[in-house]
Amino acid sequence: MTGEKNTRPNRAAVVTGASSGIGRATAAQLAAEGWTVYAVARRAERLQSLAEAVPAGTGTIVPVPADVTDAEQMARARQVVEDAGGVDTVLCIAGGAQGTDRVADGRARDWDWMYRVNVQGTLNTTQAFLPLLRATGHGTVLVLTSTAALASYEGGGGYNAAKMAQHGLVGALRLEEVDHNIRVVEVLPGLVHTEEFTLNRLGGDQEAADRVYAGVEKPLTAEDVADVCTYAVSVPHHVNLDQIVLRPVAQAANFKMIRTT
Repeated sequence: MTGEKNTRPNRAAVVTGASSGIGRATAAQLAAEGWTVYAVARRAERLQSLAEAVPAGTGTIVPVPADVTDAEQMARARQVVEDAGGVDTVLCIAGGAQGTDRVADGRARDWDWMYRVNVQGTLNTTQAFLPLLRATGHGTVLVLTSTAALASYEGGGGYNAAKMAQHGLVGALRLEEVDHNIRVVEVLPGLVHTEEFTLNRLGGDQEAADRVYAGVEKPLTAEDVADVCTYAVSVPHHVNLDQIVLRPVAQAANFKMIRTT
């Protein structure tokens, strides 16, 4: 795509899930391009290290410790951001998976956690910050879902259900907020190799997590997805990238992966 990037001054964004993985990479990328980034996650010490790593002469990262599954904490986070000058962009990156059980064996606590983090977390974040976005007259919401929202796979029922629900939320939000000139972007990655996602999903079993990526020549990285997210919120505001699906070339579909070994 050609054309000038958005030239509005003082671009500012909230990024959730900023303590690790795609969220951390996205916050860093936006700051490198001059944005003020309010980095939201539970682990305050990781947010602080992220803020301290921003190169001089670029943007700024402001740590805002909060749990997206707690609406009251997100309301307090909104107040912090509003007091500091507000934002025109919110990137809902926080999410995750627990377990690979089939539906017949799925554990309720895993399904509940996935729904709370992926769906309720997006809802809490969106509800907290929509008033600020509407007030700008040109707000943007980006939600990171997954290709799991597009096609089910064995052992993924809980994650499929959560991401499909999140996908439905995004579609409704786009229809509802267009009257406020808010664009809503959905980014749907396939296989991404990050330090925590699969490890957490598999209960901390590093060997099992390594097998997920074994033989895949070039899985996506957190930085790959961060580049796409940064681009999507930086193009001129009249351009809405409704849905962006990205996968490594080796992954032709959720169920087809080329492995060299």
